[in-house]
Amino acid sequence: MAFIERLAGLRRRFALDFVIVNVENAAGGFGVTPRICEQLFDAGADVLTTGNHAFDQRSDIDIFNTEPRLLRPANFPTSNPGRGSGMYQDREGRNVLIINIQGQHGMAAIDDPFAEIDRQLDGVQLGREADAVIVDFHAEATSEKNAMGHHLDGRVSLVVGTHTHIPTADDQILSGGTGYITDLGMCGDYDSVIGMEKSEPLRRFVTKLSEGRFNPAAGPATICGVVVETDPATGLAASIHPLRVGGRLREQTPADT
Repeated sequence: MAFIERLAGLRRRFALDFVIVNVENAAGGFGVTPRICEQLFDAGADVLTTGNHAFDQRSDIDIFNTEPRLLRPANFPTSNPGRGSGMYQDREGRNVLIINIQGQHGMAAIDDPFAEIDRQLDGVQLGREADAVIVDFHAEATSEKNAMGHHLDGRVSLVVGTHTHIPTADDQILSGGTGYITDLGMCGDYDSVIGMEKSEPLRRFVTKLSEGRFNPAAGPATICGVVVETDPATGLAASIHPLRVGGRLREQTPADT
């Protein structure tokens, strides 16, 4: 996996204190396995988030109970394995609260993400109980992601959208000081249909028939994300920069902005 191979170098290059990776499609596009989690932690990931494909690897879902650094959306049913948030420490010993949440529009029925995020933040003041608060909002609708960013503006360090696999160009610091981007994009081959080899998705769109399963595209991968710096006094975002390296997309790093 290209991301695993390059993560340690990226962490050194940009002097990253804390690294979060969304892994819901890490196992060939469908969920994640214990082995992939181990490889990512060894490469330098601190916390792994997921989304609607979290439990696709049915034989491996117990890892959500045994690995506290692996999260599933907090508004999944409480009977589901695992947890939706956690307080972690960066390499300097600062407290970092990570919350994984999933949207409702265009997704399977799930509890209200806005009510759940408020519950998760109850009693947590940015800059006091947590030096940084980062939210992975895994959602389909850009409007719902926009709304979540504004709902949390001034209360968290960063809201990042995941799920749609295409990076957006709206990285910004909102008026209340929260960093925001509607979608990070995927880490994978962009000569594809959202990471999958083109023939089967095209067949389904054109003929409405399925003749096989989706398979990941195997060309050169682009690694997508954001690099965010927080204000040590407030925990709010001081800067946010998109990160795109390798593969087909135009490269962009913090040094380019």
